[in-house]
Amino acid sequence: MLRKVLIVGISAGVSASVPIIYQTNPGMFGVWLESVMSEPAPDPQEVSSIDGLRFTRADAPTLLGRKVLIPSDNRGHFAADFKINGRAITAMVDTGATLVALNESTARRIGVKLQPTDFRHRVATANGEVKAASVTIDTMQIGRIAIDNVPAVVLEDRALGDTLIGMSFLKRLGKFSVEDGALLLVQ
Repeated sequence: MLRKVLIVGISAGVSASVPIIYQTNPGMFGVWLESVMSEPAPDPQEVSSIDGLRFTRADAPTLLGRKVLIPSDNRGHFAADFKINGRAITAMVDTGATLVALNESTARRIGVKLQPTDFRHRVATANGEVKAASVTIDTMQIGRIAIDNVPAVVLEDRALGDTLIGMSFLKRLGKFSVEDGALLLVQ
């Protein structure tokens, strides 16, 4: 009980002193408020690329709580930085892909261990039929959206250059839609 009384007393004292401090030094509050309310401008020199396409961090996803808005690039594709098993990976959202698809190098980077015998499936891709290994990704995240246990396929490096975020991730969201040239993801 004494702890609660102390917390209430301290909170009341701090609240009462804020107007007094503001009156004695209003410039300090203006600077503090401006620093809290403003976001740093994106560095246009910071560039990412995927599939030979370059985009600046100014084109990065907008985080809206458990919603993410990914702007389209100049070709109409939606590329963004995801965290897959805790590792930052630039990936392209592909609603035409049934599963999330990774190449072997990316799979190793995120901690997926594969043997040559794991490549026992044949999948049809835009580049033809290739061997694939079926895996489950522990966690995929973009912004504050996180999905666990996502089915995926791993293809040989020569068959897939980039990571594709397919329907095995998208269908687990509450909603995904294209609005005004941007892809909205909602959990």
